[in-house]
Amino acid sequence: MTRRFLTAEDVRRLIQGGGGGELVVDAETVVTPQALEVANAAGVKINSGAGGAWQVPQPDRGPDAARAMKTLSRLPEPEAGAGDGTGVILTVIGKNRLGVLAEITAFLAKSGCNIHKVSQEIVEGYFHLILTVELDGTTSFESLKSGIECLGGEDDFVARVMHERVFRFMHRV
Repeated sequence: MTRRFLTAEDVRRLIQGGGGGELVVDAETVVTPQALEVANAAGVKINSGAGGAWQVPQPDRGPDAARAMKTLSRLPEPEAGAGDGTGVILTVIGKNRLGVLAEITAFLAKSGCNIHKVSQEIVEGYFHLILTVELDGTTSFESLKSGIECLGGEDDFVARVMHERVFRFMHRV
């Protein structure tokens, strides 16, 4: 079934055309936040065709949504013995040069991080580094992420930071 959308421009056309203070849409119509804002500012009420005020429709999650909610309803727990800090997965890809690993690990040490696992490969002058890191609680995930992503230069390397629980959830089979 094709979904219909009500946009801010649709509401403005209704107002300019001298339409009343009510707009009736199907129950499955998606009303954009901008359309709601324009309607509220103009005093236009958006009602559903079934009667009553329009409500946000339930998202269509697909045919196996119920099973997925039962089996994947929460992020997996960290592995036993992984510590009680925040786990982080750090991936770095770039041109190999002298001191690149030292630069990254020195920043992690200054940030109060404990490195649990290191995996590095160098292929044809480029390196690929994956680190599993635990924050000690004094550094926030956000500050580590912004600091790590600022390391390197445009042509040097690119670093990405992801929360370990999100990483594990994404790679779950």
